[in-house]
Amino acid sequence: MSGAHHHHGHGHHHDHHHADFGRAFAIGITLNLIFVAVEVVYGLKANSTALLSDAGHNLSDVLGLAIAWGGAKLAARPPTKRFTWGLRSSSILAAMANGLLLMVALGAIALEAVQRIADPQPVAGPVMMAVAAVGIVINGVTALLFARGRKGDINIRGAFLHMVGDAAVSAAVVVAGLLILWTGVSLIDPVLSLAIAALIFWQTYGLLSKSVAMSLGAVPEGIDYDAVADALAAQPGVARVHDLHIWPSSTTETVLTAHLVMPDGPPGDGFLSALGEMLHDRFDIDHMTVQIEQGDADCHGCDPG
Repeated sequence: MSGAHHHHGHGHHHDHHHADFGRAFAIGITLNLIFVAVEVVYGLKANSTALLSDAGHNLSDVLGLAIAWGGAKLAARPPTKRFTWGLRSSSILAAMANGLLLMVALGAIALEAVQRIADPQPVAGPVMMAVAAVGIVINGVTALLFARGRKGDINIRGAFLHMVGDAAVSAAVVVAGLLILWTGVSLIDPVLSLAIAALIFWQTYGLLSKSVAMSLGAVPEGIDYDAVADALAAQPGVARVHDLHIWPSSTTETVLTAHLVMPDGPPGDGFLSALGEMLHDRFDIDHMTVQIEQGDADCHGCDPG
């Protein structure tokens, strides 16, 4: 077997990815804790189990925000000798945990709605509707704090969906209460709750499935594996590309490793730097590690099926 010369190179880019939502988390948690306290006080005064139950549900949202915040903080910690990538994947685990928590909350909403269809309850009183209206404002404002990060970071998207979901449920309470007062049809409330739960379930399923895929090292959505392979193969002096791997190191960062067969070696000192810039600009890949081979090295699991 002929000898092969190996050269290694790497590059990484850090820019807008690490948006700090610490202030948003702090404000969101504070507002929701205040709202939980208000619900408990008025729930006891009005002897409303519905308000007390909703307070418990909103407390779970505070937990969801705390999980997302913890994941974001852990992901920002520097690497150590044991965790050489740092704890970047914590944000992926936080997004998955939030997805599961949302599913549990939706199950509770759906169960309560089904029970109310089987055993209709009195219309929510003015106090319940007034508190729900406050909930729309608080959850809506909190959701807006995370709106700008919901597309680029599924951990932030999890926090966003928690707040949007609660705002929607609160809106359903107000709208259903008014409609029932006007029409006298008590089934409007649970049916509307089920419809909103179904909508939130669809969004939550997407969050959960994406976070599971990321935890398994799937190529991030929006990155075409074949396009990356073709771009690498098109570089000057590259005869073949193999052992190409692309995976997320966090909910906002992507890593690539690859072997490039270059019989004449890299064309110049700036080759790896230019390669890293190309991968970052075209594919939003933040960290690149490549091995350059000048001979026909063995290929172990070169191309995925």
